[in-house]
Amino acid sequence: MTETLIDIRGLRVAFNGSEVVHGIDLTIRRGECLALVGESGSGKSVTAHSILRLLPVKSVSTQGQIHYNGVDLLQASDAQLRELRGNRIAMIFQEPMTSLNPLHTVEKQIGEILTMHKGLKGKAARERTLELLELVGIHQPLQRLKAYPHQLSGGQRQRVMIAMALANEPDLLIADEPTTALDVTVQVKILELLKTLQARLGMSLLLISHDLNLVRRIAQRVCVMRGGEIVEQADCQALFANPQHAYSRLLINAEPDGEPVPSVHPQTLLSVDALKVWFALPKRLFSRQRHYIKAVDGVSFELLKGKTLGIVGESGSGKSTLGQAILRLIDSEGSIRFGNKELSLRSQQLMRPLRKRMQVVFQDPFGSLSPRMTVQQIIAEGLLTHGIGTPQEREQTVIRVLREVGLDPESRHRYPHEFSGGQRQRISIARALVLEPELILLDEPTSALDRTVQKQIVALLRDLQVRHGLTYLFISHDLAVVHALAHDLIVIKDGKVVEQGESRKIFADPQQAYTQELLKASGLAFGA
Repeated sequence: MTETLIDIRGLRVAFNGSEVVHGIDLTIRRGECLALVGESGSGKSVTAHSILRLLPVKSVSTQGQIHYNGVDLLQASDAQLRELRGNRIAMIFQEPMTSLNPLHTVEKQIGEILTMHKGLKGKAARERTLELLELVGIHQPLQRLKAYPHQLSGGQRQRVMIAMALANEPDLLIADEPTTALDVTVQVKILELLKTLQARLGMSLLLISHDLNLVRRIAQRVCVMRGGEIVEQADCQALFANPQHAYSRLLINAEPDGEPVPSVHPQTLLSVDALKVWFALPKRLFSRQRHYIKAVDGVSFELLKGKTLGIVGESGSGKSTLGQAILRLIDSEGSIRFGNKELSLRSQQLMRPLRKRMQVVFQDPFGSLSPRMTVQQIIAEGLLTHGIGTPQEREQTVIRVLREVGLDPESRHRYPHEFSGGQRQRISIARALVLEPELILLDEPTSALDRTVQKQIVALLRDLQVRHGLTYLFISHDLAVVHALAHDLIVIKDGKVVEQGESRKIFADPQQAYTQELLKASGLAFGA
């Protein structure tokens, strides 16, 4: 029988009197990887944060027992908690950019932990920092010591966070959605790294995720949470082979499915030829040569009316820059034809009449919706800008599009913070739809959402495309979502198109190694 490291009994957590975790029992064994999975709001992060008592004391009430080495952590003194936090039990968070200090170098941030807990300073601290950076797979660790967080990629920042967490060789590492904000290829590398480190260091790993199919790669045991309760727990293989609870089956089958909708429009709506977006770098001292970041470098394609073009690639590949250039939100070189109009030579003033025909839905619905405006005001803003309709007519139009995106029209008087992530994205789609556009740019519209909600949004986008004959530019690093929506595909790396063609053919038989790597990381077998 494997020894128990953490034993949770009857844990109840309430925020301002409203209970969100309802008396759960949970054990974490020494040396195992336990995955705690469920959708946003299921209580998984609250449960994990309760182990180290990281929840705000004034607004939170916690009952039950959490035992670690014979000590009930809910009753532990502040001195005992200080000894445990970051020392015996460590944590890495979802977004490393907000967890790392932007004013401190990598060396200083890891060195502070070594000084505080190990008493290491100077040369000894630097040597241990280099060891940790090598352990987590940071290339050229000596050169990264003086780097600041903004100078690192998302994957590198997460590796630094893992190095900080491992500095004191903890018994338990809590990883709270450690890959959600990362590219699919980086996600796989981080998971493989955590799995390797867990086996190498003999530590326990509590992995929190909303993606059941992702934890399948690493977990030995899985607990499924819903509405503050554990609805099922089992060995990983047994759970996937024969899930007992309907909610577990829902999560396992939450991959976006279906195929792109049939298109019957033969005419070209958008044509892009030799498009370039180069950003000039500052000139070096005594150098006459000018250097550029080639964010988009000679991209060409045609998009037929009523079809979806998927634009895929990792962060920094140039996907979003390409989309912004097509909508003339940033300057570019090359030809952009929308219908029978050449856009590349039009001023912003001449572009304005075309704006209502070209709309955009962004990645983060909360960040793209004004918190000071009601849903009615947010959706009607475009109508008001373009002088469309009377106030009464605009209100009726908002009611109609809210129904189309599956929201209660009565909710139009509420504010964005009163909605879930999936509902906010539906509001964003309604805002784009209200102007009856021909082309909608969808820039990572599902990446911030739970897998089950992603599936619903994909189904909604397909339905709207059929109903209105919409044409989509769909930017994503998630090939499972693209597979369900896109008729055609272009794969971008370092600003250049490495592969393009019919989506079905590329998924069945990718020709380029980079495309094959993306498909493999997404868990999509060739021939899918």
